[in-house]
Amino acid sequence: MTATALLFRDDAYARSCTARILAVTPEGGVVLDRTVFYTQGGGQPGDVGALVRSDGERIEIANTVYGPDRSQVLHLVGAEAVARLTPGESVELQLDWERRFKRMRVHTALHLLSVVLPYPVTGGAISDGDGRLDFDIPDAGLDKAELTDKLNALIARDAPVTDRWITDEELDANPGLVKTMSVQPPRGSGRVRLVEIEGIDLQPCGGTHVRRTGEIGRATITDIEKKGKQNRRVRLSLVD
Repeated sequence: MTATALLFRDDAYARSCTARILAVTPEGGVVLDRTVFYTQGGGQPGDVGALVRSDGERIEIANTVYGPDRSQVLHLVGAEAVARLTPGESVELQLDWERRFKRMRVHTALHLLSVVLPYPVTGGAISDGDGRLDFDIPDAGLDKAELTDKLNALIARDAPVTDRWITDEELDANPGLVKTMSVQPPRGSGRVRLVEIEGIDLQPCGGTHVRRTGEIGRATITDIEKKGKQNRRVRLSLVD
């Protein structure tokens, strides 16, 4: 079985690519040999956009998810659309870039929030322009204005955001790198991707991020919810 090459891992700013159809599924999924579409996981939604055929027909992609064995990616277009597609056919993928870029900005902002609040993370989610993290915090007393100021001070440092890979064994030897209690780093290939915000943060992550923290723009803490005796849900939004 040919795996789908995840081009977004090497270049989160790639907005399109040509690809070859490997297979289609009765449920309306298209398996391609390569993709720039982020595949749903780790609290980040799958990308949306379009698949464009050689005759110019544009087919909307409603979501992007992993197949059953996680080596192939399904671009969900619906059963009616896949009936017109043929394995071996070359197509162009066009990403909904505006939506993706908002998610990249939010994702990197959430990494910074995990620095502002250095507590174990019990959950999280990314949306189009906002997101949240759940923290295992023994005591409340969190102030939205204070957290907003600290978050924006980190954003204003315009620190480079880069990634690199380490082995599963290296991660096991450094368990402190993992901040999330509910979502474990993607494993299975023998290596784990680390995302580093220079001088600020380093943690495993398979998601897409901006190149510098300054690209996030101003963000604000919009809500702090009590979700349990020691659980606080902190929400943020991009100001623009």
